[in-house]
Amino acid sequence: MSQFHKRLQVLAPELLRGMLRGIEKESLRVRPDGMLADTPHPAALGSALTHPHITTDFSESQLELITGVHAGIEPCLEELTEIHQVVYRHVGDEMLWCASMPCSLPADDDIPLGRYGSSNVGRAKTVYRHGLAHRYGRRMQTISGIHYNFSLPEAAWPLLQQADDHHGAAQSYQNEAYFSLIRNFRRHSWLLLYLFGASPAVCKTFVAGRTHALQALTRGTLYLPGSTSLRMGPLGYQSEAQAELAVSYNSLESYARSLHGALTAPYPPYAAIGIRDGEDYLQLDTTLLQIENEFYGTIRPKRPIRPGERPLHALRERGVEYVEVRCIDLDPFCPIGITEGMIRFLDVFLLHCLLSDSPRDTPDEIAAMSVNQHWVAERGRDADLRLYRRDEVLAPQAWGEGLLRECEPIAAALDAAHRCSAYRDALSAAAAALANPGLTPSARILREMEQKHDNSYFHFAQAQSVRHQRTLLGLPLTSEVEARYTRMAAESLAAQRQIEAQDTLPFETFRQQYLSPEMLGE
Repeated sequence: MSQFHKRLQVLAPELLRGMLRGIEKESLRVRPDGMLADTPHPAALGSALTHPHITTDFSESQLELITGVHAGIEPCLEELTEIHQVVYRHVGDEMLWCASMPCSLPADDDIPLGRYGSSNVGRAKTVYRHGLAHRYGRRMQTISGIHYNFSLPEAAWPLLQQADDHHGAAQSYQNEAYFSLIRNFRRHSWLLLYLFGASPAVCKTFVAGRTHALQALTRGTLYLPGSTSLRMGPLGYQSEAQAELAVSYNSLESYARSLHGALTAPYPPYAAIGIRDGEDYLQLDTTLLQIENEFYGTIRPKRPIRPGERPLHALRERGVEYVEVRCIDLDPFCPIGITEGMIRFLDVFLLHCLLSDSPRDTPDEIAAMSVNQHWVAERGRDADLRLYRRDEVLAPQAWGEGLLRECEPIAAALDAAHRCSAYRDALSAAAAALANPGLTPSARILREMEQKHDNSYFHFAQAQSVRHQRTLLGLPLTSEVEARYTRMAAESLAAQRQIEAQDTLPFETFRQQYLSPEMLGE
């Protein structure tokens, strides 16, 4: 029996039913005319600093909606829908922009940064965003997406460790397994861009003042004919400076070492910006990364942090608890941005990454993975595209078909555990899209733009946003749910006031202490 099948065999149905997931979904708030809203985060939604489910991302106008952790897909999607319903009842006539690439944007300096109150931690969050604006520009930060958090139930790990005949500490094995998953994910994540990429076009305002190779579709719309996810390409959520940072995922230790240097050593171009201009802070630090969250990647190892704790310290001290997938575009055809079928495919895909052998990465492979990502993002539906796989050069269809075949036993096991055929259906839909690029979301978006919206990305996304607004406002919301979210909003505002009242340190002292190398652990 292969090691892959040996590992899969120990995952009994109750363990497969116990896989855990959570979703973080970003969306821009826009006015009825489709322009970026310039209003503050609605007070009725509570504090963006402390609310457990409703916060903001880079911009004050960019909501981030966060579910709890769920063993079931349906309850997770039900909660995400519920949060959307609550939001829509408190944003007036504003809408949530349905797509990953932003709406028509104002001048860069007019994009409002997130505000989190007067506490040191709240100020630090806003100063961090000032740093992002100085380093990358505000437009890039308005790109939105889905973050999918995934983990196995605790009871699965001893069985997998036994199947692998691993005699080390339990947490050490779990760390190794999650980093194996991450390495395989990075090798194969181009497939997710092909299958679920939904950003083949952008508003012209997004690239104002930037050099690009996009083609004009209409006066206000730019695109690439074979693109799948411009969000994940060179013009998207990327950093040329970070491209120099070849992070190794061979172990928690190598990963931590890579980030430690980027978080502690001054980076000359950012040192030239400086930290302060008089009393105004320009960024948190002059290092390549101000904080860990600035590191861009398709997937991250994660561990919940304690108050005041750095994420890297939490990983070093207590190990990896889950992974966060960050390369999924918002589905503009779905009111909440992600469908049940997408989640089922992600679960199969992530299990495949975990259970399959995962060779150590090398600098050459890391470079090839970056090339593959950008090529699929910009040319994924081109028939002549070829990708690098170690010593091979092959078509995405051939590589993808092989991966899907390897996923079939996982889908069958999940279907047996849940007494359904939904996982095999998700694989079948993926296989159909591999065989026919016209079935991908990116191709469907371009068709809709051409057939119904005069090839305008803006008009397509605006029309879809209006449709989703009506759908979500039309769904019933119980008085109990409304009361619960009203209570959470009030509690979050009270928690913010308490944090502000308890602050005693000057902000500069707080900043220096939080960013000290000692806070990162060893």
